[in-house]
Amino acid sequence: MACKLICLLGTKLNTKGVSMVAKRSSIVLLLLILVSYGCAGVPVREATKVDMSLPVGEIAGSQFTGIRYPFKVSAPPGWQMATKYPDFMVTLGYDKEGLEESELFIFNPVTQSNVQIDFTPASRYTSFSQGLMEGLVSAAGTDSFVEEIEEAYGKEAQPVMAPTEAIRLKGVQYAARKYATYTLKGAKREQGWVYAFSEPYQIFILYMLLDTGGTKDQDALKAIIGSFEYIPKK
Repeated sequence: MACKLICLLGTKLNTKGVSMVAKRSSIVLLLLILVSYGCAGVPVREATKVDMSLPVGEIAGSQFTGIRYPFKVSAPPGWQMATKYPDFMVTLGYDKEGLEESELFIFNPVTQSNVQIDFTPASRYTSFSQGLMEGLVSAAGTDSFVEEIEEAYGKEAQPVMAPTEAIRLKGVQYAARKYATYTLKGAKREQGWVYAFSEPYQIFILYMLLDTGGTKDQDALKAIIGSFEYIPKK
């Protein structure tokens, strides 16, 4: 679980000027280790087995229905969905190996704003709560993130961390969100992450919005998150 959270909350960007990811993720790893030690000893759930031979899911028009994991989500007008990452995400700095771990990509091919969704089974020994969600999400957005953004891109990036917020996802027990805004080559970017839990899965929704879409991509993100629904298997 710890390695998975590192890769996802850190978005596994490559080293072309984005070394801030490693330091930021190490904080999350530390918290996960502490949580694991605090909860180890008595299992709180059975081990979850995932049939990786199953297809990720089906895309019908603007609707995705999961098969490997039980969720559905919709893409807003002008956006596309795919179970393989679009090539432009590598150009933006994402690492291919990290991208391959996500189940679904929703993206605007014109502005290159993008959303990734990934599931992973929770540890047998970890108990989750809203407070834990918010604590881990906050840990992924510390002062070191701001410092590393400025080190990579210069002071003109002017990164600003938004407050951690609890959010609601349909069918999900606990969820929290954090994001940062910064300026790169005169264009604003928003990079954010949602960490959620619904028995027995951890859920990650990672996104990057580029300002070329203006407020329309912000509205699209709200629509995507609003359409997400976890549907437990019976």
